[in-house]
Amino acid sequence: MNRTIIHSPHAPAAIGTYSQAVRAGDTVYLSGQIGLDPATMLLVEGIDAQIERVLDNLKAVAEAAGGSLADIVKVNVFMTDLSHFAKFNEVMSRYFAQPYPARAVIGVAALPRGALVEADAVMAVSR
Repeated sequence: MNRTIIHSPHAPAAIGTYSQAVRAGDTVYLSGQIGLDPATMLLVEGIDAQIERVLDNLKAVAEAAGGSLADIVKVNVFMTDLSHFAKFNEVMSRYFAQPYPARAVIGVAALPRGALVEADAVMAVSR
């Protein structure tokens, strides 16, 4: 199977040994995004700003892959404080329309660079 590496200059460059996304057939696997500003590579401050930046970063990578947030079928969310669960739902509802993608929210002890939230996704696109 052919694989295509996806890169967007509108999302943070990889900070490790991974690609922003990989397309395999009609499926695009979007790597985890934290609230890094792609212009400065610095973490934005506060949970609200980080959630929005995470979703903006996922949107940029989805678009670079030829899709949109509407094509995302699964989202995994990692949070260092699950008390922000309702806030994530509120912000996510501004980025995604119903029917929403499948989703998991997982509480974790820590995230890269001290981030409060991270999300990855799987997107289905046609050729």
